[in-house]
Amino acid sequence: MKRHTISFPGTSFPDVEVPADDFLSLHLTATNSPLLFGCRAGLCGTCLIEVVAHDRSSDLAVSAEEREALALYAPDRPDARLACQVRASGPMAVRRLVV
Repeated sequence: MKRHTISFPGTSFPDVEVPADDFLSLHLTATNSPLLFGCRAGLCGTCLIEVVAHDRSSDLAVSAEEREALALYAPDRPDARLACQVRASGPMAVRRLVV
């Protein structure tokens, strides 16, 4: 099974290998990442992240529902995402956003 590396620049957390196309929320926890997950359904904004770097050829598609939530949680942050909605489509570096 193909896996992708998720890194957390600026933290002491080691990289995490996540199965390709799985949601980050299925594999990242408070013990292996700096990310927090509240609802895991894209409604609460607890898992707001900034995608610092990713393979530009990978698909980081944003659903209409997530886009609507991001307009509320991070309106001026084009690299913002809800980690519970992101699939591991390639290696990426993410940072927790606090707004």
